[in-house]
Amino acid sequence: MIARRWTARGGGHAGARVGRWQVVTVDRPAEQVLPTRGWPEPLRRLDGAVDVRLRTAPGGRGVELAARPLPNTAVPGFAAHLVGDDPQLLVRRALWQVKQIAEAGEVLRADRPSTDRPARPPG
Repeated sequence: MIARRWTARGGGHAGARVGRWQVVTVDRPAEQVLPTRGWPEPLRRLDGAVDVRLRTAPGGRGVELAARPLPNTAVPGFAAHLVGDDPQLLVRRALWQVKQIAEAGEVLRADRPSTDRPARPPG
């Protein structure tokens, strides 16, 4: 069983409130998800503000990648929480992007709806 744990630079006071864990299952070996040379770009943006854990997924289906904000740290976008953005969304989005990069090689984007595309000239 894989039991890797990274605590980013940062920290907090004992008993300080820590964010909830966000978890994704990635159908790849641990070396492809979190290589030893460093965090993938989506998680690197949150460096110093998140706790990251990696373990074997149930049933041998790759790995589970989990992250949560550390107490008393400024995850980029935390101030935006005051105007309605969810700071947990930043962590969740980063995890999904790591999953997509590991499994598909890129961050996938949904195709724009036809109502959002420029109209083609007749002819």
